[in-house]
Amino acid sequence: MTRSFFTGRRAGPLARCEREMRRRARGIVKSDRMDKTISVLVERLVQHPRYEKYVRHRSTFKAHDSHNEAGVGDLVEIEETRPLSRTKCWRLVRILRRARGAEAEPALQEADAPQPEGEA
Repeated sequence: MTRSFFTGRRAGPLARCEREMRRRARGIVKSDRMDKTISVLVERLVQHPRYEKYVRHRSTFKAHDSHNEAGVGDLVEIEETRPLSRTKCWRLVRILRRARGAEAEPALQEADAPQPEGEA
């Protein structure tokens, strides 16, 4: 096994195992106005210690979206990663479900658009 220069940890099968153990969460995209960043709202149910009633806890995370794929209302899966900025330490893994009324790809819209009669 060789040691990684940056972390001093072993490189190889153990390094891959660490990546698989990262925390993952599912949530709904709340905002996509920032460049390559989305704000994701994650809800979880937690049982109250005394009353034993389930309480809904909400957390908002900023996640890295390198291709600006996700839009507001999409259900996404995010994964914990190294700090990318002061507030961003999650990354987008995949989009599980698109929001209703989401626009199709712009290239597809132009191809499907009817051509004016004067142009051929």
